[in-house]
Amino acid sequence: MTPHTEPNFSKEEQIAGLIDQISAYIEQYHHGYVELVEIEGHVIKVRLGGACAECELSTQTLQGWVGGTIRQFFPDAEVVAVE
Repeated sequence: MTPHTEPNFSKEEQIAGLIDQISAYIEQYHHGYVELVEIEGHVIKVRLGGACAECELSTQTLQGWVGGTIRQFFPDAEVVAVE
């Protein structure tokens, strides 16, 4: 029997995967999406699109939902929106 080894994903890969999961939910239930643009140190730059791009609640989605979820796993992260 081969011993099980845990995958060794980088911080950037983990953040990208987390954003993909958040985006899948947003796409299915809200017809919008969030995409990772860039990671610079502790700053994570994302873009909201689809229905989220023009929604008046996009700031709450960005900081509350996207940022809040990411900070659960990466407490020092700062999530900012870019065009």
